[in-house]
This record gives sequence, structure tokens and C-alpha cells, in this order.
Amino acid sequence: MRSVSSLRTARPVLIFWIIAGWVGYLLLPWYMVEDGIWSFLWLVDGYPFDEDFAPAAFLIGQGEKMWLTPLLIPLAMPLLVLGRAKSDPLYARILILSGALGFGWLIAQGFGIGIRGFNYDWLEGLFGDLRIRQFGMGYGAMICASSFLFILTQGIAARGAINGDVFVVSAIGGVITIVTAFVFYPIANMLFSAFVTEDGAYSLAVFAAKFFDDRLWGLGCLWGARCGVAWNSLFLAIAVGFITTILGLCFALVVTRSGFRYKRAIRALTVLPIITPPFVIGLALILLFGLSGSITVFFADLFGTQPTRWLYGWPGVLIAQTLAFSPIAFLVLIGVVEGVSPSMEEAAQTLRANRWQTFRTVSLPLMRPGLANAFLLGFIESMADFGNPLVLGGNFDVLSTEIFFAIVGAQYDQGRAAVLAMVLLFFTLSAFYAQRAWLGKRSYTTVTGKGDAGVHPLMPTAFAIPVLAIALTWALFTAVVYAMIIYGSVVELWGVNNTLTFKHYVTAFSVRFEAEGIRWTGAAWDSFWTTITIAAIAAPLTAAVGLVTAYLLTRQTFAGKNAFEFGTMLSFAIPGTVIGVSYILAFNVPPIEITGTGVILVVSFIFRNMPVGVRAGIASMSQLDKSLDESSLTLGANSWQTFRRIILPLLRPAILAALVYSFVRAMTAISAVIFLVSAKYDMATSYIIGRVENNDYGLAIAYSTTLIFVMLSVVAVMQLIVGRTKIGRRMTQSRTNV
Repeated sequence: MRSVSSLRTARPVLIFWIIAGWVGYLLLPWYMVEDGIWSFLWLVDGYPFDEDFAPAAFLIGQGEKMWLTPLLIPLAMPLLVLGRAKSDPLYARILILSGALGFGWLIAQGFGIGIRGFNYDWLEGLFGDLRIRQFGMGYGAMICASSFLFILTQGIAARGAINGDVFVVSAIGGVITIVTAFVFYPIANMLFSAFVTEDGAYSLAVFAAKFFDDRLWGLGCLWGARCGVAWNSLFLAIAVGFITTILGLCFALVVTRSGFRYKRAIRALTVLPIITPPFVIGLALILLFGLSGSITVFFADLFGTQPTRWLYGWPGVLIAQTLAFSPIAFLVLIGVVEGVSPSMEEAAQTLRANRWQTFRTVSLPLMRPGLANAFLLGFIESMADFGNPLVLGGNFDVLSTEIFFAIVGAQYDQGRAAVLAMVLLFFTLSAFYAQRAWLGKRSYTTVTGKGDAGVHPLMPTAFAIPVLAIALTWALFTAVVYAMIIYGSVVELWGVNNTLTFKHYVTAFSVRFEAEGIRWTGAAWDSFWTTITIAAIAAPLTAAVGLVTAYLLTRQTFAGKNAFEFGTMLSFAIPGTVIGVSYILAFNVPPIEITGTGVILVVSFIFRNMPVGVRAGIASMSQLDKSLDESSLTLGANSWQTFRRIILPLLRPAILAALVYSFVRAMTAISAVIFLVSAKYDMATSYIIGRVENNDYGLAIAYSTTLIFVMLSVVAVMQLIVGRTKIGRRMTQSRTNV
């Protein structure tokens, strides 16, 4: 039975999208303006008659781009249903036909006509030489496409799909469309190159030769030789996923289930590694444990032995990745640990279970979604990471570095890179399905909507001592690494001349006050402000898309749900290097022509980081009883109101995790950024890498240190804004010494 409220609100939503479609067609620039999507100079520069800024209607009036004329028909069709009842079969049919025709025509003309006219010879043979190019979609085309898409979903909802729920159907349609456009399409475009021969033909033999390469699958490690890069990556990722999950759980338990007095300091310290460019952690580890590292030399002198290069290879990469990715596990698990209902733990204790039995038989099993998602994210991050293996790998090769060198090396072998990416994708998807099998179909619901005045019990003492010891040891190690980073930013030349100086900060961030105002004279300011802007735009969009997707996956049932979930994880499983190259290949030509703009950076960050919001949201929503949704719908709220007023307030840890992770990843991303930055849109990490390549380590570390403090401040502000999830009325518990 359809939701009455949903039917009542469908008509205003339909009118909104009809108006939006006409506004996009009649008033807004149809193609991307030269100054980029963020520029509005076109309003005073020849609009609306200049061909570069003209809306579709004005282009047609001037005899240009006549292939846009057929769009008038699907734009007008929805007007026919405004006087009809939603129960009228014609209502749904007309909306579906209008949306499908309009959206389909936009796609057809977008891919059929490119920068040199027709993209296909058969079109040129059918219609003749076009002799006119097409540019990428602008404001008008994007809004018009959105209008057709959501008119289509309105029609599908009117036919009774998902109980006629307009919000749910529209959300599914919107997410599928953007994931297809910005994940499936560019990656498929890239992976097809695995079958391409030198003369441009397709061949399975070319793929087979590269896939069965001994360097990829060699088992030489069984008899002391080098192992294939596929096995190196797999074993490393399993170890990193396991260790980071254990560390993340220890930190989450210390923060939520112990009487430790310095929880805030521990919580802040756990976030540090993900707000640091990976190669900076690698450099700090080299300074500590490298051949001439301070700790290595100290112990070599103490025991009278020769320093070794033990850090370079498996041990160094494992330590660096554990440092870098443990905070991800913590951010996922903190919400899950906090989300376990105190009343369930108190019920176990009422039945005379001690604290250890309560934790082992009640609390820990309810944390399984968080543990599984934390392991999955650690596994995938290790697989896709190339910064740490690049700095510390030595002769230990992994898939991500092999892909990097296949693309940027002298060989420039896109086919080999695509084959390696397929192998990496196979491993990550295998981990994804193994995680789902481990979770099974058990229920992990703990929040039911009933009153809960309990507080979480403290860990049993015998368990709390090792947990606290592990957490504090790792926290101390992290603090030492970051002390070395800060120290390196205030010395003349890191590891060579240790004279204290602030010249690196002055060079990067000097400011001059003049009569005209403030002049940002430092060398790093341009990239700094660009990075802040891009990250601030990408973070909330990433969190929104991720959490809406998680809501659809956990609270709704629809055809193709498994494929839908697969698509949301795909971009996370592919190395950023491949994402960067695939975006350049896919979005350097119409219909989405955004290479060299700030838009491509925002889009890459959204879909690269979205899976963290999805996994954190799924882990938290698994604990929310569906009766909460049903009660809200029974009381007359529609799905949008239920999602906004009931679900979101209970997802504050997941929202915080998505916001924090997406923001800091946008600030510190390396792999995709290398390919996507331009002279106008330079990012902090690409600037830092440039300094490192010029051996200007002091300035690079000073810039990185500044970014760390900036991001710590932003994370603190986000936490204040988002707040905490209040499950019970009693939010305090007495402190006890562990």
C-alpha cells in the first residue's frame, strides 16, 4: 500500500523538476563555460547570445546545435499530467516516457557528437559531415538531465515501485546514475585497454600474456626467491586489515569502556595519521629506523652490531600502513561500540553474568558489523595504497606500485596497468563477499526506539589491562613519529643540518600587510586555499551520498541491490592512480568534459571516499531497529522525513566518520591528484611532492605539519557540530582506575 504522505507530496516535487528542466533549457548556459563551473562571469560577458554562454533555446534560435531541438518534446510531455490523478495509468506512463526519452536523447547526442563532430563513422555516413563540435555539459545540460532523471523516477514510483515511495525511488535512481557515470564508466573505459593490441584491435591473447606473467603470480618466495606482486599484496593486506582492526577496537574500547583519564588525548592522537600525507610518515620512519636512523644507530652502537636496512620491504610497509589506516578502523568502530544498547549489557549482568561474560557473549557479537567493515576497509586501503610502498618498499613490490610504474614509467603500458587493476579488484571483491558471508543474515539490532537509561559497563580488569597497554604503546609510538615530523619542520636540513629555524614556514606562509589589504606572499598559499576549498565542497557531498546509499542498502529491498552495493565499493578498490588516469581518459571529451577543472577533483574525491561513508553508515544502521522507520511511517511521515528526523540523528558517529575521512582524504590524497591537478587548481599534496622532488624537505615537512594542525582544528569543529549519539539519558559514568 502506498504511503499517503508520499502521494500527497509527489505533485509539488514533480512541478519543481518540470520547472527546473525548462530553466535549464531556456535560461542557463548549456555547455561548460571556459572559466569553469564555479565562475559566473558569463552573466556579464555576452550572455545569452554569445555561443559560449547561450542556453539551448538561444543556440537553436541562432541555427546552432540543432540536435538539441528534440528535447522540447520530453520537456513538454509532463505538462500533460498535471491535471490527471496519480492513479491514472497515463500519469505514470507519460512521466516514464518523458524521462526516458529526454535522458536517453541527452546520452545519445552526448556520446554521438564530440569535439570533431560525429564520433562514429556510421553516423557520419548516415547524416554527412557535421563540421561542428560539441562541448561538455554545463549548468543547463546538467539541470535538464537531472530533471529528466527525476521525472522518470516519479513515473516509476507512480507505478507502485517500492510502495510508490518517491524519495526512495528517486534516491536509488540518483545514486545509480552518478555511480554509473563517475565509477563504472571511467573504470570500464580504462579496463578495456587490457584487451587492446598495439594496432587498436581487441585480443584475448594480449590479456592472457599479461595476466599469466610470472612476475605477477610467481611463487618464488616458497624457496627463498621473490614472490609475485599479487601474493605480496594479498598477504600484506590481510595482515594490515587484521592488525588495524585490533588496534581500532582497542582504542574504541579505551575511549568508551574504560576509566582512563586522558581519553580526549587518545582520541585526537588516533586521528593524526589519516591527516598526514603518507610519504611524510615514511620519511619519519626512515629517520627513526632507516640505515642511519637515530634508533637504528643507537641500538647498533649499544650492541656493537652493524646497522641494517630491515625497514625497507615488508616490515616498513606494514608499520607505515598500520600507522596510516588504524584511524579508519577506529572511526568505524567507535560508532558501533557506542551504539551497543546499555540495557542489553545490563540485562546480562542482571542474569548474573560477570563483566567478561557480558562483553564476550553480548557486546562483542553485536560489534561484528563494525569489526567486519573495519577489516574490509583496512584490507582495501592496503591494497590500493601506493605512497607507503613507494617510499619504504625497497625490493618488496605490490600491485599498486606496479600499476603506478606501468602508467607513469617509460613503458606507459595501459594494458598491463589494467590487468594488474583487475587482479587487485578481484582480491578486494573477494574480501567484500567473505565479509558478507561472515556476517550472514544475523540481526545486530540494539537500538529499538524504547527508552534506555543505562550506561555502558567498564571492561573487566583482566581484559582492560592488555587493551590499555596495546593502545598506549601504539599511541606512544605514534607520538614519537609525529614529534620527529614536527622536529623536521624546524631544522635547517632534516638529518643533515639540525640547526633550528622557522624559515621553511616563512617561505611557505608569509603574509604582507599593505594599504590595499593582505597579500598572501608565501609560496604555498595558492595550493593551500585551493585544497581547503575543494575539500570543504567534497566532504559534505561525500558524506551525504555515502549515508543515503547506506540507508538504501540497509532499509530498502529492490532489484539489483547486490550490484548496487558492488558499484559503491568499486572506486575504493581501485588504486587512485588508476582512478586518475581513467578520469582523464573518460572526462577529457564530451559529454562530461571536466579535465583540468576543479570539478574533476571534487568528483574524484566524492566517489573515491564515498565507500567509507557507506560502510560506516551500514555498520551503524545495522543496529537500528526497522520498527523505528515503520512507526514514523505509520504516524504519517514519508521516507524523507523519517530519514531526516529519525535515522540521521542516530547516525552522528557515522556522519562524523564520513565527514572527517572525506575531508582529510581530500586534503592529503596523492595518487589520483597527481594526474588531475592543473596550473589553476594545484593541490597541497602535489605541491609538497614537487618540493620533495627538488630536495626541499624542510618546506615539504613544514607544509605537511601546517596541514596537520589545520585538519585537527577542522575535525574538532566537525565533532562539535555533529555532536554525540545519545542513546540513554545518563551520559556519565563514574571514573574508576583500570
